[in-house]
Amino acid sequence: MTRRIIRKNFANKLIFMMVYENILCVLRDFLCVFALNRKEHAKIFIRAAPTSILNNIFTAKQRILKFFSIFLLLSEIVFAQNISKVEITGNKIFPESDYLNWVRVPSGTKYFTGLEDSVKLRINERLKEHGYLQATFDEVKFDSAKSFLIINLAEGKQTIIGTIHLTSSLKDSAKITKILMRLENSPFTSSEIESVFSEVLDLYENNGFPFASLKIESIEFSDDPIKENHFVNLFLSIDEGAKSSIDKIEIIGNTKTKDYVIARALQIEYGEKYSQRKIDEIQEKLDRLRFFEPVEPAGYYFNSKNEGVLKITIKEKETNFFDGIAGYVPAVNDKEKGYLTGFINVNLRNLLGTGRAASFRWQQESRFSQELELRYLEPWLFGFPFNIDGGLFQRKQDSTYIQRDLEGRLEYLVTHEISASILISAQSTIPSELNSKYFTVFNSSALTTGVNFRIDTRDNFYAPTEGILFLNSYKYTSKKINGPVEFITPYLNTKVTLQRLEFDFTIFKQLFQKQVVAFGVHGRELRGDNVELSDLYFLGGANSLRGFRERQFQGNRILWSNLEYRLLLSKRSFAFLFFDSGYFLRNKGKQQNIAENSSFKIGYGFGLNIETGLGVLGVSFALAKEDSFGQGKIHFGIISEF
Repeated sequence: MTRRIIRKNFANKLIFMMVYENILCVLRDFLCVFALNRKEHAKIFIRAAPTSILNNIFTAKQRILKFFSIFLLLSEIVFAQNISKVEITGNKIFPESDYLNWVRVPSGTKYFTGLEDSVKLRINERLKEHGYLQATFDEVKFDSAKSFLIINLAEGKQTIIGTIHLTSSLKDSAKITKILMRLENSPFTSSEIESVFSEVLDLYENNGFPFASLKIESIEFSDDPIKENHFVNLFLSIDEGAKSSIDKIEIIGNTKTKDYVIARALQIEYGEKYSQRKIDEIQEKLDRLRFFEPVEPAGYYFNSKNEGVLKITIKEKETNFFDGIAGYVPAVNDKEKGYLTGFINVNLRNLLGTGRAASFRWQQESRFSQELELRYLEPWLFGFPFNIDGGLFQRKQDSTYIQRDLEGRLEYLVTHEISASILISAQSTIPSELNSKYFTVFNSSALTTGVNFRIDTRDNFYAPTEGILFLNSYKYTSKKINGPVEFITPYLNTKVTLQRLEFDFTIFKQLFQKQVVAFGVHGRELRGDNVELSDLYFLGGANSLRGFRERQFQGNRILWSNLEYRLLLSKRSFAFLFFDSGYFLRNKGKQQNIAENSSFKIGYGFGLNIETGLGVLGVSFALAKEDSFGQGKIHFGIISEF
């Protein structure tokens, strides 16, 4: 309160000094003008006043006018009344709350000359947006006695669009007329008209007429005295422009990637009619290749031969990555030998600019646990929208078993967002010789076939802000048990069938600027008799349930969810908070004498996905539900781009 009083007193003193000085100046100028007009010489000395003497009568008059303008302005500011309430009367269609939002005159606003005109203008603009063009104001005034702003109005009848008249002759007018007829008997509003006009122009742009235009030639108002309605008739003209096609594709900026690789990704044929929808999809299609920096919007023009040229400008980025880390763990006693640990990841995408890809990954987790993986991708097989890829995967699980999996997959690209594939794989499992005296897993071979369905509408592979990623697959496995002989009994079924159902669903939604929520649900189900350790699904680690060791839990059924709140740092980097939950169920195993086991787990923490010269590096710090801070786990790795 004290600060308010001091500021108010200071403002009053400042206004007083300004007025006082202007009075002295005006008084001096007035005397000068008076003396000069009488052709007399006067010397005027006014204590505390400015000492300059005006030599021009015009300048003196200007100063007098300036004083009175400042005086009137300051008087209005100092002595203006505050509006305590806005009173609306006469409204029948819209509630008083709508009008109060429209006029934007909150309680406590200072009244000023011209406020009434501003209020009328604001109300008229909003009523026109709803089709009320005949609104009138009986009274808009400020009641100084009550400090009320009183608005008395009549909204009138809503203007309805009557008939639509096309003044142009069109080649295919049936579709256009059908769209335009939707305007008839609808309110005459700019939003309604713009929506329909936009749909008409979209139809032209997607059917070879990118330069089509539509305009209102004239408007005719009329009244229906019986129904007491107010109508408007619209007279429209459409200029279709020249019919256009994609005769050539001009690509600028590709020094490595072949032109045909880019052209086939567009899924646009030479000579195809112009479609704005397909042009708008070009950025997304090329970004999905992940060969380039964010792609600029495509351009279109006619060359000197009157050919339609689609112009695409790109900037290539590094697509080959090598990263790894290695360490040596020395022996702890004379009976053991030291061993290497670490990982190596080589990712070669866009080989020789052809779009082909290959990868190699090796990881040594501990003395007895190791993974090795090789993969290769051949895109657009024989120029058709089919991708074929294959891989070899080998895992050595502790001192329990070694498992090898040779897989092949044929994928059909339905659209750039939807694909379906069939797969076949041959798998072999070999128990470790270290535990030959004890049963771990059977020596077995298996053949798996399956189908996969994929929908990917994400707007960015690395840091999406919108879209979904959905994966669903079904696999059928025929397995044959070959040994060890000493563990095969007459009652053991050596021919086993297994069924697997897998699904992944993740949705991305931007809530605020650079803030995104990502939520994913994932599930795996294994059904069949005589399920072994090597058949189970694993849960835990950076790619599933953070806060726990990699592959810490095993089960016939696993479910997990990931909730992340992301802050985007760039188009390919973000920081995030996360909350993970997971469930696993391992059925009772008669052969292994294992009891049923299930549990629900929770992990949470924070992390960072950041683009580096090696690719996108993901690092997170995670805690399990009952962990102390010192028991937290750090997960890191390069995001797979294969």
